[in-house]
Amino acid sequence: MSKSSIIEGQEAPEFCLPDQDGDQVCLNDFNGKWVVLYFYPKDNTQGCTLEAMAFTGLENKFKERNAVILGVSKDSTASHQRFREKKELTITLLSDEKVEVNKLYDVWQLKKMAGKEYMGTVRTTFLIDPDGKVANVWNKVRAKGHAEDVLETLIDVSGN
Repeated sequence: MSKSSIIEGQEAPEFCLPDQDGDQVCLNDFNGKWVVLYFYPKDNTQGCTLEAMAFTGLENKFKERNAVILGVSKDSTASHQRFREKKELTITLLSDEKVEVNKLYDVWQLKKMAGKEYMGTVRTTFLIDPDGKVANVWNKVRAKGHAEDVLETLIDVSGN
């Protein structure tokens, strides 16, 4: 498992995906804002739930700093809707069922579990600045404490 080839300073790859309500969301919808773009493997699993709930809990602190949070997985929009309702999430979840955006951001990689190899999403977060450039990358993220780390970095790099 290697890290994403997307690096700090480069232009963030443009994309459009449906959100949990089926509405089309594009990266360029957020020009002029900070974007926390985080990729996670699966709705309603332990680590993914922990991460989503942490981002939801801190969402207002991100909003105060002109930042939006977008979670991306290959789950369907219906799965995202159930996940948000069940866990009372308020962040936007995007459905990448064809894993095109996972591949675009180079987070769809070979993984190993219990001696088996398979392709899957490597938990990765990108902080994108208001000009659409990648300001920070977190590879192979551990869910616990991650949302707080991202917020601290946003405060450092945005100066507010």
